[in-house]
Amino acid sequence: MSKVCRLLTIGPTIPSFYLDNRIEKDTDYGLHLFTLDSSVCINWLNRKPAGSVVSVSFGSMAGLSKQQMKEVAFALKGSDFYFLWVVRASEEANLPENFVEEVGDKGLVVQWSPQLEVLSNKAIGCFLTHCGWNSTVEALSLAVPMVGMPQWTDQSPNAKFVEDVWKVGIKVKIDDHENGIVGREEIQS
Repeated sequence: MSKVCRLLTIGPTIPSFYLDNRIEKDTDYGLHLFTLDSSVCINWLNRKPAGSVVSVSFGSMAGLSKQQMKEVAFALKGSDFYFLWVVRASEEANLPENFVEEVGDKGLVVQWSPQLEVLSNKAIGCFLTHCGWNSTVEALSLAVPMVGMPQWTDQSPNAKFVEDVWKVGIKVKIDDHENGIVGREEIQS
Protein backbone atom coordinates (compact mmCIF):
# COMPACT_ATOMS: atom_id res chain seq x y z
CA MET A 1 0.00 0.00 0.00
CA SER A 2 2.79 2.45 0.85
CA LYS A 3 4.20 2.10 -2.69
CA VAL A 4 0.88 3.14 -4.20
CA CYS A 5 -0.22 5.78 -1.75
CA ARG A 6 2.13 7.67 0.54
CA LEU A 7 -0.31 7.65 3.43
CA LEU A 8 -0.06 5.87 6.74
CA THR A 9 -3.38 5.08 8.30
CA ILE A 10 -4.01 5.02 12.01
CA GLY A 11 -6.46 2.84 13.81
CA PRO A 12 -7.86 3.02 17.30
CA THR A 13 -5.88 5.03 19.78
CA ILE A 14 -4.32 3.47 22.85
CA PRO A 15 -4.29 5.48 26.09
CA SER A 16 -0.85 6.82 27.04
CA PHE A 17 -0.75 4.78 30.26
CA TYR A 18 -0.31 1.58 28.22
CA LEU A 19 2.28 2.95 25.80
CA ASP A 20 4.62 5.63 27.11
CA ASN A 21 2.89 6.70 30.36
CA ARG A 22 3.46 10.37 29.54
CA ILE A 23 -0.07 11.09 30.74
CA GLU A 24 -0.35 8.94 33.85
CA LYS A 25 -4.13 9.17 34.26
CA ASP A 26 -4.83 8.47 30.57
CA THR A 27 -5.99 4.88 31.11
CA ASP A 28 -9.41 4.66 29.52
CA TYR A 29 -11.56 6.54 27.06
CA GLY A 30 -14.79 5.36 28.65
CA LEU A 31 -16.12 3.80 25.45
CA HIS A 32 -17.41 0.37 26.42
CA LEU A 33 -20.32 -1.54 24.95
CA PHE A 34 -20.76 -3.32 28.26
CA THR A 35 -20.24 -2.11 31.80
CA LEU A 36 -19.51 -4.76 34.36
CA ASP A 37 -17.19 -4.86 37.36
CA SER A 38 -13.64 -5.12 36.02
CA SER A 39 -12.13 -5.94 39.41
CA VAL A 40 -13.22 -9.59 39.11
CA CYS A 41 -10.94 -10.13 36.10
CA ILE A 42 -8.02 -8.11 37.41
CA ASN A 43 -8.09 -9.64 40.90
CA TRP A 44 -8.17 -13.14 39.36
CA LEU A 45 -5.27 -12.30 37.01
CA ASN A 46 -3.22 -10.80 39.84
CA ARG A 47 -3.24 -14.19 41.59
CA LYS A 48 -1.71 -15.99 38.58
CA PRO A 49 1.99 -16.35 37.70
CA ALA A 50 3.50 -14.15 34.99
CA GLY A 51 2.77 -15.38 31.47
CA SER A 52 0.51 -18.22 32.64
CA VAL A 53 -2.88 -17.02 31.33
CA VAL A 54 -4.41 -17.11 27.86
CA SER A 55 -6.82 -14.24 27.31
CA VAL A 56 -9.66 -15.31 25.01
CA SER A 57 -12.02 -12.91 23.29
CA PHE A 58 -13.77 -12.98 19.94
CA GLY A 59 -15.01 -9.40 19.98
CA SER A 60 -18.35 -7.81 20.61
CA MET A 61 -20.03 -8.77 17.33
CA ALA A 62 -18.81 -12.09 15.95
CA GLY A 63 -20.51 -15.17 17.34
CA LEU A 64 -19.19 -18.72 17.49
CA SER A 65 -21.34 -21.72 16.65
CA LYS A 66 -22.18 -24.17 19.42
CA GLN A 67 -19.71 -26.68 17.92
CA GLN A 68 -16.93 -24.08 17.73
CA MET A 69 -17.59 -22.99 21.33
CA LYS A 70 -17.28 -26.62 22.38
CA GLU A 71 -13.93 -26.99 20.58
CA VAL A 72 -12.57 -23.80 22.16
CA ALA A 73 -13.84 -24.88 25.59
CA PHE A 74 -12.21 -28.31 25.44
CA ALA A 75 -8.98 -26.83 24.06
CA LEU A 76 -8.78 -24.44 27.00
CA LYS A 77 -9.77 -27.09 29.51
CA GLY A 78 -7.13 -29.49 28.17
CA SER A 79 -4.32 -26.94 27.93
CA ASP A 80 -1.56 -26.38 30.46
CA PHE A 81 -2.52 -22.72 30.90
CA TYR A 82 -4.98 -20.71 32.93
CA PHE A 83 -7.49 -18.81 30.82
CA LEU A 84 -9.73 -15.76 30.97
CA TRP A 85 -12.51 -16.18 28.42
CA VAL A 86 -14.97 -13.43 27.51
CA VAL A 87 -18.28 -15.07 26.57
CA ARG A 88 -21.16 -12.71 25.94
CA ALA A 89 -24.43 -13.46 27.74
CA SER A 90 -26.04 -14.30 24.39
CA GLU A 91 -23.48 -17.11 23.88
CA GLU A 92 -23.32 -18.62 27.37
CA ALA A 93 -25.85 -21.31 26.41
CA ASN A 94 -23.33 -22.58 23.83
CA LEU A 95 -20.80 -23.50 26.51
CA PRO A 96 -20.58 -27.23 27.31
CA GLU A 97 -22.74 -28.24 30.27
CA ASN A 98 -21.01 -27.69 33.64
CA PHE A 99 -17.93 -26.25 31.91
CA VAL A 100 -17.40 -23.38 34.35
CA GLU A 101 -17.72 -25.68 37.37
CA GLU A 102 -15.42 -28.31 35.87
CA VAL A 103 -12.55 -25.93 35.11
CA GLY A 104 -12.69 -24.34 38.56
CA ASP A 105 -9.92 -21.80 39.19
CA LYS A 106 -8.07 -22.82 36.01
CA GLY A 107 -10.42 -20.61 34.05
CA LEU A 108 -12.50 -17.52 34.50
CA VAL A 109 -15.45 -17.03 32.16
CA VAL A 110 -16.86 -13.49 32.13
CA GLN A 111 -19.33 -11.56 30.00
CA TRP A 112 -16.98 -8.60 29.61
CA SER A 113 -13.45 -7.59 30.49
CA PRO A 114 -11.46 -4.36 30.26
CA GLN A 115 -9.32 -5.63 27.40
CA LEU A 116 -6.43 -3.14 27.59
CA GLU A 117 -6.14 -3.63 31.33
CA VAL A 118 -6.29 -7.41 30.90
CA LEU A 119 -3.74 -7.55 28.07
CA SER A 120 -1.33 -5.34 30.02
CA ASN A 121 -1.45 -7.62 33.08
CA LYS A 122 1.77 -9.56 33.76
CA ALA A 123 -0.19 -12.83 33.98
CA ILE A 124 -1.15 -12.71 30.29
CA GLY A 125 1.09 -14.84 28.10
CA CYS A 126 -1.03 -15.09 24.97
CA PHE A 127 -4.22 -13.77 23.36
CA LEU A 128 -6.62 -16.06 21.49
CA THR A 129 -8.43 -13.51 19.35
CA HIS A 130 -10.67 -13.05 16.33
CA CYS A 131 -8.10 -10.52 15.07
CA GLY A 132 -10.51 -7.63 14.85
CA TRP A 133 -8.55 -4.45 14.22
CA ASN A 134 -8.98 -2.96 17.71
CA SER A 135 -7.94 -6.20 19.42
CA THR A 136 -5.00 -6.64 17.05
CA VAL A 137 -3.70 -3.10 17.62
CA GLU A 138 -4.12 -3.44 21.39
CA ALA A 139 -2.19 -6.72 21.49
CA LEU A 140 0.51 -5.32 19.18
CA SER A 141 0.86 -2.20 21.32
CA LEU A 142 1.25 -4.28 24.47
CA ALA A 143 3.54 -6.92 22.89
CA VAL A 144 1.15 -9.80 23.60
CA PRO A 145 1.60 -12.81 21.28
CA MET A 146 -1.58 -13.74 19.41
CA VAL A 147 -3.33 -16.87 18.24
CA GLY A 148 -5.60 -15.64 15.48
CA MET A 149 -8.96 -17.27 14.89
CA PRO A 150 -10.64 -14.89 12.43
CA GLN A 151 -14.39 -15.03 11.89
CA TRP A 152 -15.23 -12.49 9.17
CA THR A 153 -14.52 -9.16 7.39
CA ASP A 154 -11.05 -7.70 8.04
CA GLN A 155 -10.08 -10.40 10.52
CA SER A 156 -8.48 -12.87 8.08
CA PRO A 157 -6.09 -10.31 6.57
CA ASN A 158 -5.28 -9.06 10.07
CA ALA A 159 -4.49 -12.64 11.18
CA LYS A 160 -2.31 -13.12 8.12
CA PHE A 161 -0.34 -9.99 9.03
CA VAL A 162 -0.03 -11.20 12.65
CA GLU A 163 1.55 -14.44 11.44
CA ASP A 164 3.35 -13.67 8.18
CA VAL A 165 4.28 -10.00 8.29
CA TRP A 166 4.63 -8.89 11.91
CA LYS A 167 5.49 -12.42 13.12
CA VAL A 168 3.87 -11.88 16.51
CA GLY A 169 1.58 -14.89 16.50
CA ILE A 170 -0.04 -17.63 14.49
CA LYS A 171 -3.32 -18.16 12.67
CA VAL A 172 -5.16 -21.39 13.44
CA LYS A 173 -6.07 -23.74 10.60
CA ILE A 174 -9.63 -24.87 9.95
CA ASP A 175 -10.02 -28.63 10.51
CA ASP A 176 -13.60 -29.02 9.27
CA HIS A 177 -13.83 -26.95 6.08
CA GLU A 178 -17.46 -27.89 5.48
CA ASN A 179 -18.55 -26.28 8.75
CA GLY A 180 -15.64 -23.86 9.23
CA ILE A 181 -14.67 -25.44 12.55
CA VAL A 182 -11.22 -25.17 14.14
CA GLY A 183 -10.59 -28.29 16.23
CA ARG A 184 -9.41 -28.33 19.83
CA GLU A 185 -6.05 -29.89 18.93
CA GLU A 186 -5.29 -27.05 16.51
CA ILE A 187 -6.26 -24.44 19.11
CA GLN A 188 -4.08 -26.08 21.77
CA SER A 189 -1.05 -26.34 19.54
